[in-house]
Amino acid sequence: MVTAETAHPVLRLTTDMLVGDLLTRAAENFPQRPAVIFQEQEINYQQYAARVGLLAGGLKGLGIKPGDFVVLLLPNHMEFNIAYLAIATCGAVVVPVNPLFKGPELRHIFSDCQARAVITVPPFIPLCQQLQADLPHLKHIIVMGLAEAVPGVVDYRMLMAGPVDLSRPPVGEQDVAALLYTSGTTGTPKGAMLTHDNLTFDAHAVTSFIGVDHTERYIAVLPLFHAFAGTVCILATACTGASVVIMDKFDPRAAVKAIRQHQVTIFPAVPTMFAAILAAARDLETADFASLKMFVSGGAALPQELYHTLEAKFGVAILEGNGPTETSPISYVNPYYGVRKIGSVGPPLPGVEVIIADENDQELPRGQVGEILVRGRNVMKGYLNQPEATAQVLRGGWFHTGDLGTMDEDGYVYIVDRKKDLILVGGFNVYPREVEEVLYRHPAVAEAAVIGLPDEMRGEVPVAFVVLKPAQEVTARQLIKFCQENLASYKCPRQVIFQEELPKMANGKIFKRAIKEQALAERQ
Repeated sequence: MVTAETAHPVLRLTTDMLVGDLLTRAAENFPQRPAVIFQEQEINYQQYAARVGLLAGGLKGLGIKPGDFVVLLLPNHMEFNIAYLAIATCGAVVVPVNPLFKGPELRHIFSDCQARAVITVPPFIPLCQQLQADLPHLKHIIVMGLAEAVPGVVDYRMLMAGPVDLSRPPVGEQDVAALLYTSGTTGTPKGAMLTHDNLTFDAHAVTSFIGVDHTERYIAVLPLFHAFAGTVCILATACTGASVVIMDKFDPRAAVKAIRQHQVTIFPAVPTMFAAILAAARDLETADFASLKMFVSGGAALPQELYHTLEAKFGVAILEGNGPTETSPISYVNPYYGVRKIGSVGPPLPGVEVIIADENDQELPRGQVGEILVRGRNVMKGYLNQPEATAQVLRGGWFHTGDLGTMDEDGYVYIVDRKKDLILVGGFNVYPREVEEVLYRHPAVAEAAVIGLPDEMRGEVPVAFVVLKPAQEVTARQLIKFCQENLASYKCPRQVIFQEELPKMANGKIFKRAIKEQALAERQ
């Protein structure tokens, strides 16, 4: 068993804080330092804390109590960060929700957590009012950016009119601070209960391990409701007193401009975003990104070809890391000061333990493929209202990630694929990521996703869905032959289907479940 303390000696972390304490401490240490930049607005840490305190006081005035669930249904905005921290400062539980969700998806979440309030924007008023009519526990619809009063709706600005209240709430480190609904790769999304200790520990562990401080400036192009952005772009910045530039949406050209304008040093994103940045910055020189220290990649596997292209183009350190939502979410990451291994998501964070286990949860020798299990202060309390699912995924005291991977002799973790994405071809294991890595090496391929589809003879066969680069041409037969030159025949796609684009989730990850459902529907 390897932890980051043994893989890379670092300062042991001792955190005993609530989420709100991260901001109050930063405001004490760096009151005049820029905290959040959004469009033409910029606030320092003193102003940041004051605005969080105003909203916290306003929420308490509405009757929001410790343990109440408050939904955040907002696009990327400065007020997202403020509301997130204000809810936590009240001792309530923040429930960040994807604003692209439709009525039934939102109804499930509001009902499951018995949401007492929602903070949102005007386009969602009708839907929230419908939910309120059916869900008596939803007492308050709080709306930001109202042009005029709406009956039954609380104007966000009115909550900001009272005194600042940054008093520490009567909750403990093991109480739930955030409820993050998983993307639901199977069945209905489940709410992962993350405690104050889970979140503050993970923020401290990440920033300490990669060696960042108050001088950094992050760019938030990730959707802020997502676990990755919540920890890196809200909590980690407050943890160190760093600045964050928030983009209202991901636009590659706008992101390139913002990096130069604001001298961004840390760029966290998912691989599809980095690919888009490369396309947008094709005519730029390395000097245009001179301020950047690191790309931080997570949320999905970073194709090795993309890694090499990014590194060659910009000469910036690439830190690939990962971890499920249920682990706050970062469990492992490559170091900035130390050895970075291409294809690896790095060693475990300080205080986080990782093993590779077989089907019986027994630890496997180094180099063997098994399920990645995680144990540490970053692991969730459990799933809300799901005791059986909680017991199953936390059995034996380890969180079962559902990721298949290996660990090398230095303790670096390599994710092979999702356990549920494994393709069984005539009894042989085929890992889609391995096939995708080969496809990405072809000069004509921009994006690739490999799934398993039913086959009478073999049980399943790999099928590749491919998006080509502009002005590039290649046939399906040529791509299959390219795979055959690099892979055992049973691993090669039996079919290549060209697409103009691949469906993606709100966080930019390729949505394989949607691809598979569509492919199966078309076969019927």
